[in-house]
Amino acid sequence: MNENVRIVFVLDGLNDSLTNRQIYFALTLTSYLFTVFVNLTLILTVCLDQTLHQPMYVFMCNLSFTGICGASSFYLKLLSDLLADAHVITYTGCLTQMFISYTYIFCQLSSLTVMAYDRYLAICQPLRYWALMTSQKVALLLLLTWCLSSVETAVGLALMARLRLCSHHIPRIFCTNWEVVKLSCSDTSANNLYGITLMFLHSMQVIVILVSYVQLVRSAARSQEDQKKFAQTCLPHLVSLLVFFASLLFDTLYSRYGGSSMPALQNALAAEFLVVPPIVNPIIYGMNLKQIRSRISLRINFRPQS
Repeated sequence: MNENVRIVFVLDGLNDSLTNRQIYFALTLTSYLFTVFVNLTLILTVCLDQTLHQPMYVFMCNLSFTGICGASSFYLKLLSDLLADAHVITYTGCLTQMFISYTYIFCQLSSLTVMAYDRYLAICQPLRYWALMTSQKVALLLLLTWCLSSVETAVGLALMARLRLCSHHIPRIFCTNWEVVKLSCSDTSANNLYGITLMFLHSMQVIVILVSYVQLVRSAARSQEDQKKFAQTCLPHLVSLLVFFASLLFDTLYSRYGGSSMPALQNALAAEFLVVPPIVNPIIYGMNLKQIRSRISLRINFRPQS
C-alpha cells in the first residue's frame, strides 16, 4: 500500500479524442449541468413542499442525491482531463473516485430495493402502511443504505489496495476497481471471489424486487384505484431499476470478459451507469408523478402579486 501511494495512473481512454476536445468538453459540461439541475429540482421541490414530506418522496430525494454524487465523481475528473494535456490521476485520487462511484452504485441498488419495499406496503398493506413506514424507520432505512454501501465499497478497495501493481496505464476515462486489479502482478483470487459474490448477491436483490412486483401487479388488479397507483408510482421505479441494472451489468461483464476492440465504444458504454440513470431517474419521476409534476409547474409559473 505504501508503495502504491506514490503511483500516478495514466488514463488512456481519451487519447483518441484529442482533436475534438472542445466539442467533448461542451457536451460533457452541458450534460453534467443538466444532471445536477434536474436532480436538484426534484430535491428542492420535495424539501420545500410540506405535502411531499412522505416516505416515497424522501427515498426519491435520496436517489437523486446519490445520482449527483455518482455523476460528479465521473464528470468533474473528465472535464479536468479534457482541458489538460496529460490525463493522469494519483493513486489516492483514483481510490477516492472509485469509493464515490461504487458507493453510488450500491446506494442506487439499495435505494431501489427500499423503494420497492415502500411500494409493496403502500399497495398490498395500505391500512398498515403508516404504522409500518414511520419516520424513524425511514431514517433507519436511509442510514442502512449508506452504511452498507460504504462498507461494501471499502472492503473491495481494501482488497485492491493490498495488490502490487506492475503497470500504471488504465485503458479507461475513469478509474474502476477491475481495471486496476488487472494491472496487478499479485494473486487476485480474493478480488475475483469478492466481485463474483457481489454480482450474485445484487443479482438476487434485483430478482427479489422483480418478484415483489409480480405480487404488486396481482394486488393492483383488484381495483381501478390500485391500478392507477401502480402505474403512477411503481412503473417509474421499475424503469429506473431496469435501466440502472442493465447498464451496470453490461459494464461489469464487458470489462471482465469482453475484448479490447473498439475502445471508444467501450469507454462510452462503461460510463453509461454514471451518466444515464442520474438523468433518467428524476425525469421519469418528475414527469410521471402528478404530485411532483404539479408542484414543479406551480413554482415555475408562480408570479408574485403586485
